[in-house]
Amino acid sequence: MEIPEVNRSRRRFFGTAFSAVVATQFGTTASAHLPSGGQGAAALPNVRSGGNTSSGGGASFGPLKQVAAGVLDVGYVEVGPADGRAVILMHGWPYDIHSYAEVAPLLAAEGYRAIVPYFRGHGTTRFLSNDTFRNAQQSVFALDIVALMDALKIGKAILAGYDWGSRTGDIIAALWPERCKALVSVTGYLITDREANRLPSPPKSEWAWWYQYYFATERGVLGLTENRHDLAELIWKFNSPTWDFDRATFDRTAEAFNNPDYVGIVIDNYRWRLGLAKGDPRYDGLEKRLAEGPVISVPTITVDGAYDPFTPAGDGASYRRKFSGKYAHRTLKVGHNVPQEAPRAFAEAVVEADGL
Repeated sequence: MEIPEVNRSRRRFFGTAFSAVVATQFGTTASAHLPSGGQGAAALPNVRSGGNTSSGGGASFGPLKQVAAGVLDVGYVEVGPADGRAVILMHGWPYDIHSYAEVAPLLAAEGYRAIVPYFRGHGTTRFLSNDTFRNAQQSVFALDIVALMDALKIGKAILAGYDWGSRTGDIIAALWPERCKALVSVTGYLITDREANRLPSPPKSEWAWWYQYYFATERGVLGLTENRHDLAELIWKFNSPTWDFDRATFDRTAEAFNNPDYVGIVIDNYRWRLGLAKGDPRYDGLEKRLAEGPVISVPTITVDGAYDPFTPAGDGASYRRKFSGKYAHRTLKVGHNVPQEAPRAFAEAVVEADGL
């Protein structure tokens, strides 16, 4: 399979951008429920600073900040000028905000305001009320990000992500395109079709998803609770067979799994996808719209990791029809965690998507 190159003119800039910004400090955090319009970044909300979070190699990826957004007190990092064009970078599972520890400074060097939030159940993000249903169906993650945008007075943002982050960006782009200027989506179109999930996949695909079935059992709940770090490290190695990450890199992210809601959110997410957990009836209307497989019309770049076991065959052909606007595709010689394995290429994709 031919691996397309990213735009070489972008490479010349990004070759020096990271070294110019890597020592810079940044910060932020979120609040809201259903999407609203809003325009630009006006006065900032009541944001509370936290401690720094290292990006490795002695550079600071912090400081972490918190802001109330919807049902959450969201922990996030913000990098770049406050008046820059907003980019929201969303992580997957079992990962965290440090997937973007190199991407965010590269984008900041181009003048973007890069915002990297912890999803519900991860890191310093907490539910505001003990009584809130610890729900993890697909639509609530999108509502969390829209709430964060509202809390930070961001009317429209470039959305970029992989894994859970891709799905979340896809949903916002599909349902509320007025909030999404452009989209970078790893593995293409990931909006969950629960009816399709009732049908078996080829055995090789089923084998790759072993942990989904493990989490369907009470043994799996106990296993995730007691072995969350070892299980995540095993999945990292399987998902990214060519990525030679070190212990410090993994341990830095594994701290995010100590969130008190981590196990509940992960279990509910995978059980919901398989039809084994009920969603919140308040979101039935949104899920019905998503079940129809809405087409995404915003400018989009899709990215595949050539060595990602979940990348579909066909160099993006299997999901091309789901994107009706300006579009480009990249396949990179990396695994599942694209932004951390290929940060320059991922940052370039964000800039290019913005220019489509």
